[in-house]
Amino acid sequence: MKNFILLFVVAFLAFSCKDAKEAQVEVISPEQVYEAVYGGDSLQLVDVRTTEEYQVSHLKNAQNICVTNDDFKEKAANLDKTKPVYVYCQKGGRSAKAAQILKEMGFTKVYDLQGGMENWESKDLETIN
Repeated sequence: MKNFILLFVVAFLAFSCKDAKEAQVEVISPEQVYEAVYGGDSLQLVDVRTTEEYQVSHLKNAQNICVTNDDFKEKAANLDKTKPVYVYCQKGGRSAKAAQILKEMGFTKVYDLQGGMENWESKDLETIN
């Protein structure tokens, strides 16, 4: 009986850890995002800031889908759920929110730029003006 209980607990923990891992968003450094953007990989890069912020500067090949707009989910639904999605904002707060929404929508690989544009720019990495 003790073996059965132990087996049950181990199985429960294994499945719980797997579900928790799948629900996570990976927060990555500016250097890792730079590598993905300029490494020739096919990726979906989303600037979740306002249109005004996007127009001041943004990352190469980024599309602007503002997370605070009512149509965020509608526009995000046009992205490919099977391909990696990289999100960023100014400091990291809005992108964390957007990343969680994307995971809830069923996106399989979501990456969030740690520290947002401020961190990116502090590393003197290229932006589009």
